[in-house]
Amino acid sequence: MKNILKLLMLIGCVLGGVSCADLDVRSDGRVTYEDIFRHYGRTKNYFTGCINKIPNISLTSYGGTALASFCDEAHDASDCADGAVSDWYKGYATASYFPITSPWGALYEAIRHCNTFLLYINDPEVATYSFREGEKNGWIAQVRVARAFYYLQLIKRYGGVPLVTVPYGTGHDYSVDRRATFEECADFIISECRRALATEELSGAVTFGFRWDINDTERGEITRAFAYAVMSQTALYAASPLWKDGTGAYTWEKAMEITKEALDQCLKHGFKLYATQPSANVAQNAYAYYHFTRSDPSRSLDKETIFESSAQTNVWKYAGTPITPGMERAGAGPSQELVDAYETIDGEPVLDLDQPYKDADHLEPNYNKNNLTYRENNPYANRDPRFYASVYYNGVRRYLDSRTETVDTYVGGNCGISDDVTDIRYTRTGYYLRKFNNYRSGNEIAGDGFIRIFRLAELYLNFAEAAYQAKGPDVLVKSTVGGSSMTARAAVNVIRSRAGMPELPRGLSKEVFGKRYRNERRVELAFEEHRFFDVRRWKILKETDDFVTGMKITSSLSGTLKYERIKLAQRGTNTDKYLMFPINRSEVDKMEEVTGVTWQNPGW
Repeated sequence: MKNILKLLMLIGCVLGGVSCADLDVRSDGRVTYEDIFRHYGRTKNYFTGCINKIPNISLTSYGGTALASFCDEAHDASDCADGAVSDWYKGYATASYFPITSPWGALYEAIRHCNTFLLYINDPEVATYSFREGEKNGWIAQVRVARAFYYLQLIKRYGGVPLVTVPYGTGHDYSVDRRATFEECADFIISECRRALATEELSGAVTFGFRWDINDTERGEITRAFAYAVMSQTALYAASPLWKDGTGAYTWEKAMEITKEALDQCLKHGFKLYATQPSANVAQNAYAYYHFTRSDPSRSLDKETIFESSAQTNVWKYAGTPITPGMERAGAGPSQELVDAYETIDGEPVLDLDQPYKDADHLEPNYNKNNLTYRENNPYANRDPRFYASVYYNGVRRYLDSRTETVDTYVGGNCGISDDVTDIRYTRTGYYLRKFNNYRSGNEIAGDGFIRIFRLAELYLNFAEAAYQAKGPDVLVKSTVGGSSMTARAAVNVIRSRAGMPELPRGLSKEVFGKRYRNERRVELAFEEHRFFDVRRWKILKETDDFVTGMKITSSLSGTLKYERIKLAQRGTNTDKYLMFPINRSEVDKMEEVTGVTWQNPGW
């Protein structure tokens, strides 16, 4: 009996019921919840603790590298060093050891924090401080949305999870706990966002409440746009093939309605794509400038960002070029597959999207016969401007000022591709990451950008995907909040226009448009932690993640360059079991012993 009680207490610690330390609360003289919620400063600090657990994603958040290294976007130069990257590529993942950071425990701890706040903030016997009603309601709304976000992060990785909405006590009966379905979780997430959005909007120049706009000192607080972004992504995922294939409660039609509402509400409240063109000695284009410029919470300049990570990417150091003073490693090098995805400037794909490669090893590209711009002997000329903002390739100038040094990735060059597995300073793919990188960054200046967790471009793309699946690419979808009608194709073309790319033409079939859409999403959101989840929810992991390729360039004595595609090591992480994260074995064992039902995801 004593062992069962211990087991139940341990489950409560992990599943967000109570922290292990809280089991003894009030017995050792520590601060009680009454002490917290009767005091303004302590209550505000507790509120801040609820919302500041949003992950600070960067290029080192996953075993020292970017999430892009764990899908077909990139290959990390630390591929043979002991550690997460090497273990992932070799297929060493198990339910007890998962090389990618598994946030189950951390997210449930964040949810526990939120549950505790929501339980006590409206309890008149505990929260005895006389709060301003608008401020308190604003805190409650933000905490609800934060909790919804934490659940979204869970279901993206694990599928349906237990929906815990109150702090568990030691008397909780864990034998009745179960994993909710993905659909049930999506319902909860969206309903919680709507409940928060129903909070009264305060008028005037107030500095509290649940608002659309905040100032720089409030960076990190949650806005109404954040709630709509959570709804948009949740609905899209719920309708996707991995979960429902658009045939359950979350049909593509329902996802279209929710994603359109979210987009329209943000547009209605002044959000727009960042389009400020920088001078030539600052950045290549607006897209490049946006991604290494800090967001502006008041939206006086940056009207695209909804929420950004607070962790700086530090590309120069952790995914840098060897000619950057102080760099430590090449990190996540863009794959040839990603480079192939960037169209030429005339709007034509480089490869035939029906069959991009003639061979299974991706060494024989199947070029698009309609593309008359691309040249195999000059492959980086005349490409989508986002390519130049995202990738350092052979021959490109490293700096945009008077310095003329170039990035030479040919064998023997100053940034040459290397197969020396002991040297992690040189790329394995023939490319280096440029996105987020301010060319001035280095030991003296920390000028690199921050990954946007949510931005308006994603909302356009989410709507476009749901709309083309539900109606086709050219059917107008009406707004329910006073916005403009829009087609899926028009939404994609807004993104392309900002990038300086031609519009997708009218009349594409649903199948053809779908391929163009997926390519567009891949390019626009590269290295922003979308592709890893996209290939899973689309159930194309077997096709995309078996391996990636690179470009090996050699230079003759006369300076003639030879381009050779190379296949990097086979990865053991593209089978169906990798569609979802495993729940840690120790947690599964505890829950299965108490509930008598299977908790683990398929294959683990």
